Amino acid sequence: MKISALNTNFKPLGADLGITTANAGASTGKSFGEALKESLNDVNNFQLEADKSIEAMVSGENKDIHGTMIALSKADLAFRMTVQVRNKILDAYQEVMRMQV
Repeated sequence: MKISALNTNFKPLGADLGITTANAGASTGKSFGEALKESLNDVNNFQLEADKSIEAMVSGENKDIHGTMIALSKADLAFRMTVQVRNKILDAYQEVMRMQV
C-alpha cells in the first residue's frame, strides 16, 4: 500500500463527542465550572425523571415497566459516573496539595 493512498483526513480524538482541546474550549467561552454545573443539572434531571416514572408506575398511570427500568438505569449510571468524576477531582486536588513548592 502506498502512503499517498492513506486517508489523511484525521479528526481529533473525541471530536464526535464534543470534546475539544483547551485552546478550542477557550474560544467557546464555556468554563470548567459551567460545564460541571451543566453536567450536574443533567444528572439531577435524570434522577427527577426516574422518580416521576416510578411514581407513575406505582399510581397505575403508567404500565411501561421497561421505560421505568431504563429511566432508573440512566439515573443510576449518571450518578455513578458523577461520583467517579468527583473522586478523580478530589484525588487530583490531594495530589496538588502534596506537591512541594
